[in-house]
Amino acid sequence: METPELPLEIITYILSFLKASDRKEASLVCRSWYDASQDLQFQRNLTFKFPASISSLDLIRGLSRRSSCSLVISHLDGSSMSRAMLQEIGLHLGPRLESLALPGSSVTESSLLALLPHLTALRRLDLRGLDSLFMSGAFLSREEHRQQVRVALADLKELDLSDLRYLSDLTFNRLTGCTPRLRRISLAGCHIAFEFDPYRGCPVGPDSSALLSLRNLRRLLQEQASTVRGLDLSRTSITPESLRSVAQVEGLSLEELRLRGCKELTDYSVEVLCKHQPGLQILDLSACTELTSRAVLAVALGLKSLRLLSLSRDWRVKDKGLADLMVLPELRTLDLSECLHVSGAEIVKGLSAPEPRARLETLSLKSCTYIRDLAVFSLAQLLGSSLRELDLTSCIYLTDLSVGAIATYLPGLVVLRLGWCKEITDWGLLGMVEPTKECEPSKEMEYKGPSFTRTFGNMGFFRPPSMPFQEKPRLVTDEDLGVFREQEGASLLALRSLQDLDLSACSKLTDSSITQVLRYPDLQRLSLAMLPEISDDSLASVAYHCRSLTSLELSHCPHISDQGIARAAPYLARLQHLYLSCCNTVTDRSLSMLVQHCKRLRTLDISMCKHISLTTVELLQSQLPFIENVHCRFVGGADLTLTL
Repeated sequence: METPELPLEIITYILSFLKASDRKEASLVCRSWYDASQDLQFQRNLTFKFPASISSLDLIRGLSRRSSCSLVISHLDGSSMSRAMLQEIGLHLGPRLESLALPGSSVTESSLLALLPHLTALRRLDLRGLDSLFMSGAFLSREEHRQQVRVALADLKELDLSDLRYLSDLTFNRLTGCTPRLRRISLAGCHIAFEFDPYRGCPVGPDSSALLSLRNLRRLLQEQASTVRGLDLSRTSITPESLRSVAQVEGLSLEELRLRGCKELTDYSVEVLCKHQPGLQILDLSACTELTSRAVLAVALGLKSLRLLSLSRDWRVKDKGLADLMVLPELRTLDLSECLHVSGAEIVKGLSAPEPRARLETLSLKSCTYIRDLAVFSLAQLLGSSLRELDLTSCIYLTDLSVGAIATYLPGLVVLRLGWCKEITDWGLLGMVEPTKECEPSKEMEYKGPSFTRTFGNMGFFRPPSMPFQEKPRLVTDEDLGVFREQEGASLLALRSLQDLDLSACSKLTDSSITQVLRYPDLQRLSLAMLPEISDDSLASVAYHCRSLTSLELSHCPHISDQGIARAAPYLARLQHLYLSCCNTVTDRSLSMLVQHCKRLRTLDISMCKHISLTTVELLQSQLPFIENVHCRFVGGADLTLTL
C-alpha cells in the first residue's frame, strides 16, 4: 500500500524544526518537499553567490519566481556575457533585488548605469574595489542619469565604497546625492584627505575632483544626520582632530563606528568620541596601536549601550579598565585577541560584581599568552549560561584543566577554538585526570615570569628551561578508555551544540581521544591540522559521527592515507572545503574517492603531496561541478629547492 502524500503545510511545519543545512538536504527528497522548502518563512535574508558565466543566466531567470533575493556576483567585466548578465538582472530581478554586491569585478560605467534604474527595491549596494567605475571621474556626470538613479535608489540604506582608489569629492557627491536616506556608509581603505591636499599644500575640498576630503564627508553627515547610524572609516589615516570633528556633527547619533587599523588615534580622541556619541552600540578599535587602558576606561564609562567592542591587536591595552567594561549590561561581544598583556583577572573581577553585568556571548582571547587555567576556570563558571563562542587560540599555557572547565560549565558553546594550545592532551578531551596530575587549578599555577638556569659550561650565558608542552604525557590505554565509557565525566562530549571546533597544533592529541570524543552531529567546521599522532582511525571516526561537516582541515597530518580517505569519503557528502597539504601518504586514489563521494567540494588543498599527479588534479577539476579553488603547489614530488 502506498504511503499517502502529506499536505504541503504539514511538510513545511516539519521542515521548520530543521537547521538550514538539513533543510537543504531534505529539499532534495522529492518535488513536494522541495516546494515546502521554498516557503516564505525559509526564504528571508537569502543571498545567492555565483561567478559570472553563461550558465548563471538560467539561474538568474529562475530567481524571478522569488518575491525577494540578494546577489553576490563576482568576476564581471566589460565583456558581452557580463553585459548580458546585468541586463537579465534588471529585467527579471529589478523590483525584487534587495542587495547587490560585485566583488572582484571591473564593470563599465555604461553597464551599471543601465542596471541601476531597474533596482527599485534595492536596500544595500556594495561597490567596494570597483575602481573601473570611478577612474575616469565621469560616473553619474549627466543629469538624466542621476535623475533615473535617484528615483531607483531613493530607499537605499547601506552603501559600501571601501577600497576605491579613485573616489573623489565630485563622484562621491553625485552618488550620495542619489541616496538621501542612507543608514550606513563604508569608506574603509579609501584615500581620504583629512587635513591637507598633498598636491597643493592647503586644506582640501569640499569639491575636489582628485581626492575625497573630510570636509565633504562632514557635509554628507550633516545633510543626512537624521538617518545615518553606521560609519566605517577603517584603514584610513584619520587623525584625532578629524575624528572629533566627525563625532561633533550636529544631530548625528551613530550606533556603529568601525575604525580598524586607524593607527593615529589616541586615548584623547576616544574620550571625545564617547562624550559626543554615547549611543554607540558597535565600536571597532582593533589595530589602533596607540590606544591604552585609558581608552578602555573611557569606553566603559561613556558607552552604556555598547553591544560589541573589538580591541584586537591593541598591544598597549592591559587589564586596567576591563573590570569596568564588564558592568555594561548590554555587552555581548568582546574581542581582545592579541592584547598581549591581558591576563583575564580584571574580566573575572568585573563579572564577579553584583548585577547588572555583561552577559557575553562571544569572547576572543586569541594569543593572550598571560591567560592561565585559573582565569579560564573562573570565566567558564561566570559565563556558563550565556557564552556561545570562545577563542583561546595560542594561549599556550592552558592545560587539561581549562578543557575540563569548558566542558563542565559551558555546555551551550557553538564555537570553540583551542588551536596551538600544546599542553592539552587526550586526558583533557576525555574528561579524565592523568595519574600524578592535580585536578584543581591553584594560584600557584599563575605565571610568575620567565625563569632561567645558568649553564656553568658557559658562564654569562643562560639557557631557558624546557617548555611544558615538550613533555609527553602518559598514553591512554584500553583500560583507561573502559573507565571513560563507564563514567560521566566532564569530557568534550558534553558540548553537544558545537558547530566549529579548532584543535590544530595540539600536538599531544592522539586517536585515543579523537575517536571517542568528536561525535557532534551538528559540527560543520573542524580543524585537526598539525596533529602528528592521529591516523586514519580518527578520520574515519570523525566522518562517521560528524556528517554535517562542510570544512575539514587535516594539513600536516603524516599518518592520514588513502585508506582513511576511502573510509571517510562516503560520509562526507556535505563537505565543501578540504585541506590535505603535506599529507605525503595521500595519492591519486584519494582524489578518485573525493570525485565519487564529495560532489559539493569547492576548495581542495593538496599542496606538497608528492604522490599526487597533475593529470589526476585536472581530471578532478573537470568532474566536480562546484570546485572553485584547487591548491596544488609542488604536487608530484616537485623539487622545492629548485623551484624556490
